[in-house]
Amino acid sequence: MTRFSTRAVHAGRDELRRLGVHAPPIDLSTTYPVTDLDAGTASFDALVGGQARADNPIYARLHNPTVARVEDALAALEGTGACVAFGSGMAALTAVLMARRAHGAHVLVVRPLYGTSDHLLASGLCGIEAEFVEAGEIASRRRADTTLVIVETPANPTLDLVDIRAAVAAAGEVPVLVDSTFATPVLQNPAALGARYVLHSATKFLGGHGDVIAGVVCCADEDARPLRTVRAATGGLLHPLAAYLLHRGLPTLALRVERAQKNAEVLAERLQAHPSVAKVFYPGLGTVRNAALHWTQMRGPGCLVAFELAHGHAAAASVMREVKLLTPAVSLGSVDTLIQHPAGLTHRVVGEADQLAHGITPGLLRLSVGIEHVDDLWADLSRALEAVPAGVHRDAAAA
Repeated sequence: MTRFSTRAVHAGRDELRRLGVHAPPIDLSTTYPVTDLDAGTASFDALVGGQARADNPIYARLHNPTVARVEDALAALEGTGACVAFGSGMAALTAVLMARRAHGAHVLVVRPLYGTSDHLLASGLCGIEAEFVEAGEIASRRRADTTLVIVETPANPTLDLVDIRAAVAAAGEVPVLVDSTFATPVLQNPAALGARYVLHSATKFLGGHGDVIAGVVCCADEDARPLRTVRAATGGLLHPLAAYLLHRGLPTLALRVERAQKNAEVLAERLQAHPSVAKVFYPGLGTVRNAALHWTQMRGPGCLVAFELAHGHAAAASVMREVKLLTPAVSLGSVDTLIQHPAGLTHRVVGEADQLAHGITPGLLRLSVGIEHVDDLWADLSRALEAVPAGVHRDAAAA
């Protein structure tokens, strides 16, 4: 088998030579001519029934060749039989919940995880009952109607790690979904550890340039078929232009992750030594739950760093305001460095008590490290840390 960096360049491009092109074409058709009605009907039934391909795509909500190519590529990178692409990461998660609803209504969820995922699960919008548990409680909280176990590792935003093999063993016959967005297939392959579903917000590292919204679920074809049926019925198919951009980002995925990870390691160490920082959350420093897993189930500590300022929300707001090179914005995984405030932004939809219970404090900032020169990043970040007004420190100390 070819190595990862080679697969990232060539995956999903097998048919290009036959087509006589070098770059994957973008098929923007919304509908496809049906000259043979019986053959068209057979294709329609196959696609609505969850088949990956048919002789005729029929209608773009059912299938698109550009989307199919990037699905093939990501299945190859995750080592799964199939991949199903959606218009966003949340659409991908919703489709899994809808597909699993036929097998039960109870879902076990390990916190912390992305705030909107938490909100969707807690809301019951998909007709499921979410029970939030610690990873060590999975086996004892399983019920006859438990249909799915959900973990995110590394977790958003504290970068806690969950032992995937242990979670799969504890889940028994219940499928485990791993949100592996932060790790990417460069650093982690949950399917090889027993997970049935591997979810990515492909908006992040997989796209890598902040210009595409997408979500994917990598899994066996038997698990992909119900997802395709849900996607066809709900209209969640990824747009072909977004699929093209996503596919275009994959050849540089390993290079981007490796460079950003090196930068993150340096910034984490420098932040840990800074007097304004109370704690740094980074697997490479051993400061997150199950940090040693970054040497075993992962292939590195990753590109995200979270840090808690000693003087709370006002200090965090000041840093967000003062950075100039870093972009104060949500999302992650782009070539440029982003900084955001989880309690006020990505996790604001999570109740305050639940935030605090899982380390999401008013002074916590999350850094998605990019590929810039690390000394330029540190110059900007350290200047912003030094610019925190003296009054913030006095007020916090008095409180």
